[in-house]
Amino acid sequence: MRIAATPNPVPTMAEPAATALAKHSLTIAGHRTSISLEHAFWDGLREIAHARGLSLAALIGEIDARRGGANLSSAIRVFVLETVVSGARKAERVTAQ
Repeated sequence: MRIAATPNPVPTMAEPAATALAKHSLTIAGHRTSISLEHAFWDGLREIAHARGLSLAALIGEIDARRGGANLSSAIRVFVLETVVSGARKAERVTAQ
């Protein structure tokens, strides 16, 4: 039995360096805080901030203001994931047209 390749294969696991945690300290709404995220999430967050014309601290401040009681690191990860998924859906709609 032959198995056909899928048109969109699942990407392989990121390089180990991308999954390592990195801690950054910054000031949000006048308060100094430290945030630990995987390098891949820091990279994604920087790209989103750049695309929106915001500083990293300003974007994290927006996420912080909307997170409710959620842990800030978790809220950032979910934000990055939702932004990537939203972009993929928009690209699919454009491709389908």
